[in-house]
This record gives sequence, C-alpha cells and structure tokens, in this order.
Amino acid sequence: MNNSYDIIVVGAGHAGCEAAAAAANLGSKVLLITMNLNAIAQMSCNPAMGGVAKGQIVREIDALGGYSGIVSDKSAIQFKMLNKSKGPAMWSPRTQNDRMVFSNEWRMMLEQTENVDFWQDMVVELILEGGKCVGVKTQIGVEFKAKSVILTNGTFLNGLIHIGEKQFGGGRAGDRPSIGLTEQLVSLGFESGRMKTGTPPRVDGRSLDYSKMEEQPGDDKPSKFSFSNTSILTKQRSCHITYTNDDVHDILRTGFEKSPMFQGRIQGLGPRYCPSIEDKIVRFSERNRHQLFIEPEGWETCEIYVNGFSTSLPEDVQYKAMHLIPGFEKAKMFRPGYAIEYDFFQPTQLNITLETKGVEGLYFAGQINGTTGYEEAAGQGLMAGINAHLKINNEEPFILKRNEAYIGVLLDDLITKGTTEPYRMFTSRAEYRILLRQDNADIRLTERSFNLGLASKDRLDKVLSKQSDIESVIKSFERTSVDPKEVNEYLSTYSSSPLKQKVKASSVLTRPNVKITELMSYSEDLNNSLNSFSEEVIESAEILMKYDGYISREKDVADKMMRLENIKLHDNIDFSKLSSLSAEAVEKLNKVKPNTLGQASRISGISASDISVLMVHMGR
Repeated sequence: MNNSYDIIVVGAGHAGCEAAAAAANLGSKVLLITMNLNAIAQMSCNPAMGGVAKGQIVREIDALGGYSGIVSDKSAIQFKMLNKSKGPAMWSPRTQNDRMVFSNEWRMMLEQTENVDFWQDMVVELILEGGKCVGVKTQIGVEFKAKSVILTNGTFLNGLIHIGEKQFGGGRAGDRPSIGLTEQLVSLGFESGRMKTGTPPRVDGRSLDYSKMEEQPGDDKPSKFSFSNTSILTKQRSCHITYTNDDVHDILRTGFEKSPMFQGRIQGLGPRYCPSIEDKIVRFSERNRHQLFIEPEGWETCEIYVNGFSTSLPEDVQYKAMHLIPGFEKAKMFRPGYAIEYDFFQPTQLNITLETKGVEGLYFAGQINGTTGYEEAAGQGLMAGINAHLKINNEEPFILKRNEAYIGVLLDDLITKGTTEPYRMFTSRAEYRILLRQDNADIRLTERSFNLGLASKDRLDKVLSKQSDIESVIKSFERTSVDPKEVNEYLSTYSSSPLKQKVKASSVLTRPNVKITELMSYSEDLNNSLNSFSEEVIESAEILMKYDGYISREKDVADKMMRLENIKLHDNIDFSKLSSLSAEAVEKLNKVKPNTLGQASRISGISASDISVLMVHMGR
C-alpha cells in the first residue's frame, strides 16, 4: 500500500473528481479518498447538468481539459439550449442525464487516468506539521502523507437529515456523515457555519398520468457540452411540466407544525433560488400554483425526480399532497423528500487559488465553500487541482480573471464577498457576460490550458481551426454583396426596409431578426461560399458580426478595469495604519486581505475614496 502522494483529494463528488483528474493529468500522484466508491460523482440532487450560467461553466471546464462536459455528453438523455429567445450572452446549454450512467462514466474515466489511486474510508483528521497540511488520518487509523490536501466534503460535514420531526445523521440519504474535520478546523481558527439544502420525493414513473401534463421534449437539433468528439444525441427522453394547486397547498400546510424549517430545528440557510415547496407557499402566498418539472432519472429506469417539490415535511403529508397534483393521482413514492444541514467554511478564508490562508497546502473546493450546484463545485475542483499541482512544483498559480471565465467570477465572488447562503451562478453575476458566452469557451480558454499541459495538441489545433473558419465566414460576409431581388422578399417577412441596391451581406445581417442561415438560403453567392462550414462556426460568426459593437465596448471596459487588477497589494499591509481609510474599510480589508486593487474595489462596503487612498499608498 502506497502511503505517500503528491496530492490527496478528500471526497469524490463533482469537485473531488475534477480536482483528482486535473492534478493527475498534470503529473501529480493523486489519492482520491471517498466513503463509498460506488457513489463516485453521484448526482445527489436532480439528474441534470448545466442551465443558466451553469452550462457556461461546464463548457469552460471542458475547454480547460476537465471531464464534466465529456461525462455529461456520454450520459445525456436530453439536450436543451436555454434562453434562445434572448441574446447569445444568455444562451445556456443543459442536459438531462442518466444518473447511473453519469456516475459510472466518471468512475471509468478516473480509473483510466494515470496517477489516480483510490481509497474507501472516512477522513477524520488532517496531519499538520509546522502550520502546513502534510496528510490525513482515516477512520480505520491509516495515515496517508502528501504535499497538498484538497477537501471536497460536499454536504457530509456533520450532515443532518430532516424529515418532519425525524432527524438522523447523513451526508445524503443512505450515506453516513463525515465527523471530526469541522471540529479540527475550528480549533485551528477557521470560521464555520451551517447551510441547508433539500431534495424532492422520487416517484415511480409507471404510476404517473402524463396525459395531464405538458410534454417538454429536447431540442430538435440537439448540441452537446464538450468541444471534443463526443456524440450528439440521436434520440431523447422528454420531461414534463405540471403544477401544484390550492388543494395541494392546503394539505402541505397541515404539516407546517411538524416542519423542521418552520419550527426552528433547521439552523442553516437554504438556497434562495431553489426554495422548498413549503417555503414557496409562505413566501409567495399570492400564487395559487407552482410549476413542477418532471424529470426522468435515466434511459431505462422508471424513477422520476419531481423538480420543484423539494420538502422536509413529514412523509405522510408529502404523500397526501402529491396525490392532488394533476397526473400524480396514483403516484407511488420511492422515497420522500428531505432537507439536509451541513457545515461550510466562509470562503473569504481562501486565496484565489482556493488554498486556505490559515494552513499552507490545504485547499477547499465545492460546497465546503458555501456554493450549491454540481457545476460550481466541479469548476472549483478543477482550479484547486490545477493550483495544488502548480504550487508543489514551485510554479506560478493559474488564475482566471472576471473577464476571462465564469469560473473566474465564481472564485472572485467567493473569496472577496463570502456568502451567507448557498451561492449559485447566474449570468447577471458576470459583468462581462457578452464576452463569456458558451459558444466561445474553447477560444477563451483552450490555449491557456494547453500551455498548462492539460488540453491536448489536438484540442488546440481544433480551436485554431475553428477560429480560422469563423474569420473566413466573417470575411465572406464583408466582401459579398446581396441583390435586392434575392433578399427583399425575405426582409419583408420581418417588416424590414427593402434594399434599393446591392449592399454588403454583413450590413444586412446586423438588422433585427435577420438570421445568418436564412440569409444564406436567399443568397446564392453566400450559400456557395459558406455551405462547407459547420453550424457551430456559422453561429459563432453570426454572434460576432451582430454584436460587434457591444463586444468591442465590453472589451474596452474590461481592459480599463483590468488595470486595477494589475496593481498588486503587498501581503503585509496593515490597513489600520492608513488613517484616511474608513473604519469599515479597515475592518473588511484586514479580514479579506485582497491580492489586488481590483479585488479590493469589489469588497462590499469599500468606497471609491477608499480605493483612492490605497492608490496613493501604492504610489499611483
């Protein structure tokens, strides 16, 4: 048995898996420790990946050489591009996945990754030497040594499950909680807190009446997450929509007196944007119905995930209320919904690399940092794995800025602002979202990943070829003229002014509602010159031409803001000695210890005048 590694990853959820894969692929010898090898990368909540802003993160992970996009494609049972009616900055890919295939694919990919070893056990203690983390001790007393340790404990740290008045320890249904690590970390000076999340009942799909629901099929032309050669779906499973009603709400209210949330037994804060059904009934009392998204758990299984019905009410109340939902009159429950409380640590205690400020060589990634969602966890795991490897090899850290990736926004938000509720990503959190589109994640990040040693040469060549093709499409539009006789009929369908003479195709494309593929079908010259290019390339070129002004303006704003990012703040600044700073600024700057002036400017409570004081101090 090998007891010495470069990096130990504790926990094999989405964060842990990406951390292990990234570090191993960079050349580190990695040990992945999990309490249950049969639950690697388990989808503990809904069987889906991506969604608004989360889909962008999955594509960024893929562009950086991570596995989440590949596994999502291999296990997908449905694909949808969300927000297509809005601008391209809002387009967000999402897959419905086969839960069992997803977990199995992740395990197979990790087993086929050189440098990854596995150990099934519970880590109960960190081994410290001189303020540095040098290993872990497990429940059965085995000690493993390492140069760095990455904790990705998910909802397992002192996990407590609630169903009505019943409470029992668990990291999720059927799994034990992780005991011991929180207490040790608190004794080392770490600030911990409690959060809660919930999950809905699972039901037997054979007992549902889908004729009373609205079918939600996948896209007619499905795409995929990975920029690699994963397959596109040729068949898909539909989801369905149904709604609660006043009768359902009345039954649910009968359980409020036994609700752990309303009776104060749950202390942790739950996710704002994914509240339980009982929380929705109280917070939105004016609504007489709430939407439920009925999601199949896989290709073959009859198990159904009732998205939107998350609850910790007594199981008999859940069961009675469910039977009043249209289509659920004869529903059979596989297991009830429940809430789970768990420990997390304020992420302001981390550096941008996700290494803790208090203990060298110790990294946190995923829900331990107060985030929610598979995608946010996976992105953190990837970055922790990369940076842990770079540090032990005395290389410069790998940092993504806010104008480079949603992952950069995520990490900066966490370490700068902290969180008091489970953090989830939205497009609105990214001020440069026109630059951070899902279609250009490979162009933004693959070269940087290649330079690290993660992305392959084939990946880089594919991106360079894509860039060249996009430029060719744009040049064709700039040099090709369209004839009024060809396109005026098409323009009239959108009440767009007819052409009076030949004009460049690029100017016609910028008109509202005009679509590149439709315009090509009306212009023989365009169609002949562009029909050999892929849909992906055509779409990317269209976005760049249509939104050129907005993209250029956002790049200018980003460049100006990045000047502040380039002004480094010394590690040893005692902000309390800068008398011109406000008292609030001194307190928060000393707590967060920002690395750059840009990061300092984003701390809540730091004013423009405080930034001016810091600039003067830095000699600017």
